[in-house]
Amino acid sequence: MNKNEKFEVAKKKLLEENESKYGTEIREKYGDDIVDASNSKLMELNTRQFERVQQLSDQINEQLKAACKQGNPSSELAQQVCALHKEWLGFFWRNYSKEAHLGLAQMYVDDPRFKVYYNAIGTGCAEFLHDALIIYLK
Repeated sequence: MNKNEKFEVAKKKLLEENESKYGTEIREKYGDDIVDASNSKLMELNTRQFERVQQLSDQINEQLKAACKQGNPSSELAQQVCALHKEWLGFFWRNYSKEAHLGLAQMYVDDPRFKVYYNAIGTGCAEFLHDALIIYLK
């Protein structure tokens, strides 16, 4: 298997894992068309774009931890995290909207799975990111 084939397999595996964990739930909540469009967009990513997604994810988590320690969701660093988060979403969402982004921010505090993920970065990071995104998306 060459490098490109391995890359395609890795993307498919990521989609399969996501579908297994969240597929039924997100399809009920957002509809098959939106989920399929998002999946299709991910499969269209080239290696450079996929690497950027990974870099953004790491950057968001590192900067979120630092911003959360500062404690000010309106700070320049916190708002930079939000801009990176928006850029990251752009790799998955066909149609971006502030309303959808706000809905995702709300899920970060309402859904225990997201809360655990973000709070593992640092205590209170889920709520902090939520609050920072509300400011960013005004």
